[in-house]
Amino acid sequence: MLPTTVMDDRVSRPGLAFAIGSYVLWGFLPVLFVSLQPAGAIEIVAWRIVLSLLFCAILITLTRGWPRLLAILRDRATMVALALAGVLILVNWLVYVFASVSGHVVEASLGYFTNPIVTVLLGVVVLREKLRALQWVAIGVSSVAVLILAIGYGSFPWIALTLAFSFGIYGLVKKRVGPRADAISGLTIETAVLAPLAAVALIVVGATGGLTIGSEGPAHTALMLGLGVATAVPLILFAAASRRLPLTYMGLVQYIAPIMQLLIGVVVLGEEMPPQRWLGFGIVWLALAILTVDMFIHSGRQRRATAR
Repeated sequence: MLPTTVMDDRVSRPGLAFAIGSYVLWGFLPVLFVSLQPAGAIEIVAWRIVLSLLFCAILITLTRGWPRLLAILRDRATMVALALAGVLILVNWLVYVFASVSGHVVEASLGYFTNPIVTVLLGVVVLREKLRALQWVAIGVSSVAVLILAIGYGSFPWIALTLAFSFGIYGLVKKRVGPRADAISGLTIETAVLAPLAAVALIVVGATGGLTIGSEGPAHTALMLGLGVATAVPLILFAAASRRLPLTYMGLVQYIAPIMQLLIGVVVLGEEMPPQRWLGFGIVWLALAILTVDMFIHSGRQRRATAR
């Protein structure tokens, strides 16, 4: 997942609770998606979009947020950014759900372990930021891990890297639009942009006899209808946390989700973890440890400089 860009060191207890809640919920998502089989990735993602939009509309009504949403709709630059964010989250959701229902939860967890490194790399490429020495080391070490994992998988780890880059760029877009769009309004617009495409997908799936909602029993239908809440709540909690917590805390909490996903993939779903994969993951964790140490060192220097 993505570290926040808040740089002060005041720790908000509600912010920490929001962060932990969001990543724990994200960690459990593979179990939900596997439970929704025989539904395929396209049907699940289409319902995620439609039901998330409905849930957000209810929240906006309850919080009297329609004037704020209408103000955002009149801001062309913000709308373009949120539309781009919607496309990125669509890619992320499709790949993640596909990974969950096709036995690649472990590789999906690798994507979110890799995300912090991708975020640093995006800072260089997009924001023209200068990397510190340890950040360069972390990127170099992670590159070795990708090579080893590619050899171990026998193919390029496209699921992991697509998840890492799509969510990394999504976070970058959300960072830039953050002051102009609150969490609920932003997600409402993102899902509204995608809703027509989702509706078409559901019509096509239904026309070909592949729609499972309502045909696999009440438990399956209830789980499918819960997709809106399961999708929107962690994203809203994440946005709320990233406005309240310093980088160091979000940087540590973000590892909750991929750790849970890895454990679910190996222990619950029985996915294989051959020695090459353990080696690749171990090298990724080494890169993350280097990145975390650098984050704390840099944060400490900033505190001392501010105190002078």
